[in-house]
Amino acid sequence: MIERILMSLRKVLATKQSLMMRFLAMLGMTLLFFSPQVFASEKPVPDKSLQGQVWVEAEGEAVMGEYDTKREILERAKRDAQNKAVEKAVGVFIRSHTLVSNSQLAEDLVYAAVRGKIEKVDVIKEGWDEKDRNLYRVKLKALIMPVYPEKGEGISLKVSLSKADLKEGDEVKIFYQANRDCYVYIFSVAADGSVTLLLPNSINPDNAVTAGEIYEFPVKGSNIKLQARFLPGYKDPVAEERIKVIATRQKEGIIPLGFQEGLFRVFDAKSTGMISDLVKRLNQLEPSDWTEATTVYTLRR
Repeated sequence: MIERILMSLRKVLATKQSLMMRFLAMLGMTLLFFSPQVFASEKPVPDKSLQGQVWVEAEGEAVMGEYDTKREILERAKRDAQNKAVEKAVGVFIRSHTLVSNSQLAEDLVYAAVRGKIEKVDVIKEGWDEKDRNLYRVKLKALIMPVYPEKGEGISLKVSLSKADLKEGDEVKIFYQANRDCYVYIFSVAADGSVTLLLPNSINPDNAVTAGEIYEFPVKGSNIKLQARFLPGYKDPVAEERIKVIATRQKEGIIPLGFQEGLFRVFDAKSTGMISDLVKRLNQLEPSDWTEATTVYTLRR
């Protein structure tokens, strides 16, 4: 088991020559513990490029029931069209922040939390369906404004490192705390944009946390050690990278979790697969049901 994990890790490291720094998992070694620094918490801040309103068209419908009035049917059809217009507008807001690579996990995921608010509605066409006289249809054009969650709502997440200024070979721990019971997903974002999923992993699949408790990764007594390393081929003396933590109120399959490359799952920087799946899933959640936090570290020779 140990030999197989180490061989898988060597294979990952050998195939990612451009990676400036990686956390290596090593088994059977003594852990070096650092006292946690003051937590640094990041709240989503609206992306100014997404502030623009958009006009979208949508169609809604409602079926006439035995006891429904015409006015009730009209209102239901109109609400259906408005809901579809908001859903379509949210898709526009997200696409306006083009997902070009997995490296965007290093940026705020505020565009995954955007919702829509109707500012104005113009009815284009409405009336009973020609084939089904119990079906009322409404086509409208709506002006939608992007709306972002207010700070302090939902989950509050804090994250820090035992050391933020690292020298090659230093061991490091990640500390995190949430104000609510939730589930955390820890990512390491390298300077070249590649992303490594640290938690959950094949050895530590449990990523549940209790409100108010301070957690550390790797946990005390674990055989996993996180060690800062430059990989062969990197020449510069300094690299700046990030740890990104996402918390969700319920356990979510926010990305396809397959541990195909040893202990940790590595996502190529140039691919959009991971970030697209992540944004799609987070956008299906209520903004108060998830949050993120980032901490930056520097690696020096």
